[in-house]
Amino acid sequence: MKVADNKVVVIDYTLTDNSGTVIDSSEGAGPLAYLHGAGNIIPGLEDALMGKEAGDKVQASIEPANAYGERHEALKQDVPADLFSGVDNVEVGMQFQSETEQGPVLVTVIAINNDTVTVDGNHPLAGVHLNFDVEIREVREPSAEELEHGHVHGEGGHHH
Repeated sequence: MKVADNKVVVIDYTLTDNSGTVIDSSEGAGPLAYLHGAGNIIPGLEDALMGKEAGDKVQASIEPANAYGERHEALKQDVPADLFSGVDNVEVGMQFQSETEQGPVLVTVIAINNDTVTVDGNHPLAGVHLNFDVEIREVREPSAEELEHGHVHGEGGHHH
């Protein structure tokens, strides 16, 4: 069976940046199972896996535009430190959900000054060229429930 829209695909992967630094890997965590075509993974990786079969090994080099997008400096901003008054110890690297006019956005604290905190609303991998080394372990039909929910359930899936 080939990778196609509305198929469950189970992969082992290692993700690196252009300097070879490992950003993420399924090693130790077990394989990733996702529903192809449902937007569960970045578009560039879906494109690279389309038409492949179990046992295939795929190397994909993905530009930011087909991954998490380019970085936008306008998504960085200084906010008053007192907005974090309910947090005991705000530290660089912490992430918070911020309500915006466009809906909720995940922001990362990138700097802390006396009375302001600088947050960045870019995805942490925005602007990063991604290199995937993937082995396809399984391609199968989804259950009716997986298809209806738009994601995989059970082992390797992420149903809550």
